[in-house]
Order: sequence, then C-alpha cells, then structure tokens
Amino acid sequence: MVELGRVITAMITPFHEDKSVNYQVAEELAVHLVDHGTDAIVVCGTTGESPTLTWEEEFELFRVVQKAVAGKGKVIAGTGSNSTQEAIAATAKAAKLGLDGSLQVVPYYNKPPQAGLYRHFEAIAKACPDLPLILYNIPGRTGQNLLPETVAQLAEIPNIVAIKEASGSLDQVSQVRCLTPPEFRIYSGDDSLTLPMLAVGGYGVISVASHLVGEKLQEMIQEFEAGNHQLARSIHCQLFPLLKALFATTNPIPLKAALEMQGWQVGGCRSPLSPYPEEWQPSLEKLLKELQLICAI
Repeated sequence: MVELGRVITAMITPFHEDKSVNYQVAEELAVHLVDHGTDAIVVCGTTGESPTLTWEEEFELFRVVQKAVAGKGKVIAGTGSNSTQEAIAATAKAAKLGLDGSLQVVPYYNKPPQAGLYRHFEAIAKACPDLPLILYNIPGRTGQNLLPETVAQLAEIPNIVAIKEASGSLDQVSQVRCLTPPEFRIYSGDDSLTLPMLAVGGYGVISVASHLVGEKLQEMIQEFEAGNHQLARSIHCQLFPLLKALFATTNPIPLKAALEMQGWQVGGCRSPLSPYPEEWQPSLEKLLKELQLICAI
C-alpha cells in the first residue's frame, strides 16, 4: 500500500506581479511546507489555480517542486481533466517524471453519468498502472457528484488508492467508508471537516490551511488516532475560525492574502479570480495575529 501521509497540502501557485509563474517562490514554499507538517504536496490542483495554468507551466511546476522536496516529501500531480484523453496524456507524462501520485478531479461541466465517470477513471488508471491515483469529488465545482457506489467500484482497481471527498456530506463519507476496503484512503477535502471525517473513517486531509497551520493539523490527526479525542477537539476549535475564514470567498483568494501578510510574495490570483477585498483585511490580519501566525505589533 502506497503511503502518501496524513496531511497533504494543495499548494498555491505563486505569481510575479505580471502573473507569470514564480518558480523560485514555488520552490521555497514547497520546502517550507514539508518542513512544517506537510507529508505530500498536490501541485496544480484547485488551490494551485490549475484552470488558468498552461500544461507547460504545470509540468515545470511538477519538476521544480519534485526537485525541491526530494527525499523530504511526496509530490502529487493535479492532472485531471474533463477530457479523458487529455487526462490520460497529462497523467502518463507525470508518471514519467517519477512523481508519487496523481489527483484526478471529477470531469467538470460536461456532467457525465456514473457509468461515464467510472469509465473515465478506469481508463486513466489502466493507462498509468504504476501511478497511485486519488479521486477528487467536489460537486460544488464540477456539477456532478461521484456517488459512493461508483467509488466502491473504482476502489477495486489496484492503483486507485484514495479519494479526496469534498461533497461536504458526512453521510456520503460514511457510505464510502462502508463500501470500500480499509486500505482505501479517504481524505477530507474541507479543512473544517477533517476531525468529523476522521470519526467516520477518514484518514487525513488534502488541505488549504496547512500552508499556515500544517503542524497543528498534523498534531490534531495524530492525537485523534492515539485516542486523545479531547485534545484533538481542542485543536480543531482553536483552528476553526481560520478554517472558515480561508473560505470566506473563493479559494485561494483568502489564502494568498494570508500568505502575503506573512511575507510570502505570491502575487495574488490570476483572472478571473479577483483580489481579496480590502475591507476584509483587518479581520484576517487580527485572526492571524491571534494564532501567532504573524507578529503582533
């Protein structure tokens, strides 16, 4: 069984002021993440603004991050697509780079039925049999829900090893857990639901907040697994305001604002995402100071 870890960070893509990719900051941030609680990094997922990146930019990011964290953390490529053939081509190329896995989002906009979803993921898995694949269910963005029964079928394919479940439904997570073998990993796709999902069979989190509180999230999960549920709940409650604030508007807009407050030159988001509202800045800054994530002056 491949081990990708408990805390996987869906890493942002840093930009220069002209919105070209800042590969140097990407390298520096990747190293920082694996030094502060992150077991593996998803490159070019939702948080990485993959819809606005070219494939050339994405593969350069894969190479840069892989080199930066070699021997310290694992790298998972966001190579999903709403085109099966495009997803196969991108995933096969990522496999040749020697990456540790691939995150495969549910095809978006075209709303395939469950049989189509099964065939889509099956085709990618068969084309890249040696690369571990993580399914990514986020119906709020894709327009289609990958149902537990379909997940159970896909879990029978050897290299489909996990799911990032971001439906927001603990009932759905419970159904997936009941229908899949114990070694099939369920990752929370919502930071604020990580602890509740652990209680119904989740394994870890593919996180946005781990850019800021990776060590705390790692501690929360480890304490829960050790049976120290009260301490895990205390950490959850401490982090909860931040976990909600990071999704006050479309991800990764708030996260990039928070990173800028910490001194990271991440360059904002590419259009069509908009800047973080100026009137929200004081409350976010106050929250970061309370959690000692930036210095209080």
